[in-house]
Amino acid sequence: MNAVLTQAISQEAFLQIQQLFHRASGILLPSSKMPLVASRLRCRLVLHQLPDFDAYCRLLHGRDGQEEARIVVDLLTTNETYFFREPVHFNHLAEQVLPTFGSREVKVWCAASSSGEEPYSIAMTLDKQLGADGRWSVLATDLSRRMLERARRGVYAMARLDNMPPDVLRNYCLRGTGQYQGMLRVAPGLRERVQFAEHNLTHRPEGMGPFDVIFMRNVLIYFDVKTKERIVSLALQALRPGGWLYVGRSETLYGMDLPLDNLQPSIYRKSGAA
Repeated sequence: MNAVLTQAISQEAFLQIQQLFHRASGILLPSSKMPLVASRLRCRLVLHQLPDFDAYCRLLHGRDGQEEARIVVDLLTTNETYFFREPVHFNHLAEQVLPTFGSREVKVWCAASSSGEEPYSIAMTLDKQLGADGRWSVLATDLSRRMLERARRGVYAMARLDNMPPDVLRNYCLRGTGQYQGMLRVAPGLRERVQFAEHNLTHRPEGMGPFDVIFMRNVLIYFDVKTKERIVSLALQALRPGGWLYVGRSETLYGMDLPLDNLQPSIYRKSGAA
């Protein structure tokens, strides 16, 4: 077996990669993640024919290290998601939020879109309630270019559809055949309604919004409290007064100095007139 495939990471190399990832994402990886970092980045040692992670860090700090650093961020980003995850939010959007808009346009920002299941779930909800010709739009952003590319393709394994209602599957997805057996693709008409873009949540959302609804779910858990409050504060700059914010069911904004009213667990509304 190639020794690189079992190569451990030194403490010094881990600290350098930890700092690089923190600068790029705002997420500080604990030392307990050393095995995970090593397992996800060993493929880069093989590709570059490097003997160990110390040599890899020298590459990262070299003349051509900027693009390699972006690949590191992509490989270390967690991307666990699936269609209609935490359905209470989609039900609330359909039943409590959308009826208040009448004929007004609805603009939604999915702020941590990962591989696309969440923004497409939002788009399916909007289309079902407002129609294909309805005045609605979805902007989906993520830090990872690799995930954004997957999301734009809109191709998924059927095994990821446990929470998708049968009528939604029938109306918005195409089943794969032949070599794509067991796969589905989001229908072209729906894919075209979702715009994907790269964005770092620790940066100001320049030129984005204003939005009526923001989904920022199951991403805040990766940040410390100070960074979490800053991220939400920045996102709220792109949310209209009276707009809604959804966070993950395991996340809370308790104790943060933010212009939000907590309507129910994980559902907030920005203070001010709608």
